Amino acid sequence: MEEKLIINFTPTGMIPTKDMTPHVPVSVTEIVEDVHRASDLGITMVHLHARDAITGKPTYEKEIYAEIVSGIRKFTPDLVICVSLSGRDFSALEQRSDALYLEANLKPDMGSLTLSSLNFNRTASINSPQMVQDLAHAMKELGIVPELEVFDAGMINYAKYLQRKELIQPPYYFNLLFGNIACAQADILHTGVMINDLPDNSFFSLAGIGNSQLKMNSLSIAVGGGVRVGLEDNIWYDTDRTRLATNSALIQRIHVIAKANEREIMTPAEFRLKMNLQPGHGAYGRPFNS
Repeated sequence: MEEKLIINFTPTGMIPTKDMTPHVPVSVTEIVEDVHRASDLGITMVHLHARDAITGKPTYEKEIYAEIVSGIRKFTPDLVICVSLSGRDFSALEQRSDALYLEANLKPDMGSLTLSSLNFNRTASINSPQMVQDLAHAMKELGIVPELEVFDAGMINYAKYLQRKELIQPPYYFNLLFGNIACAQADILHTGVMINDLPDNSFFSLAGIGNSQLKMNSLSIAVGGGVRVGLEDNIWYDTDRTRLATNSALIQRIHVIAKANEREIMTPAEFRLKMNLQPGHGAYGRPFNS
């Protein structure tokens, strides 16, 4: 039987604005409500970005993450929560690691870790070797699992370097992202090479930027991987870009494709077991003796 399908929900991101689409959740309340709807439909985990309440711009502040996490855990106390540690807008370790220091019922299970610097269409995400290692070390010390963000095959090689330095520990979870202009493209050759290069004891989800989202999600469902899906990567429902998507519509479509491929959705509880995460309901992250 095929491995159950990991659905990694990415509701907000750093780029979409209300001017681009009214459907992107920006405020704490909007994000919590979108995650609530997604949880009711069926997801495995959520990858959170926080926005400033006044400007709507991305923020690293753990106080805002705390409001989002608290709101989510009131209705789904076992949903796996990952906080963004992105380097697009923030360059200091103290900023990028801020949300990792939430504690008790607010503690994130995972934190995103982009494994090298890269260029997007208009901006760069700067991830120096020291920054990547410092973030990995902080997560290891805090019992938080890295969500390993990979945009090309070289980043997988860097994950293996972190593995040798014992900065990351199995089991591993990778997001493989395709279609960014300066990175691996959304084709089957790039995909196969990167999946083949993953270290043993790895789980993965495929993501596509823009029009590549549906293609890469569909491919991953067909070959036994997971999906990363949401307005963070793509605000359009159709490839002709005539219909703006909602997060709920994107998730519903994943469920339709999964059913056609006879793939069941992996529950948060099942993913927690596979990733050696604590069971939720007040206990989060990875046990320190794991």
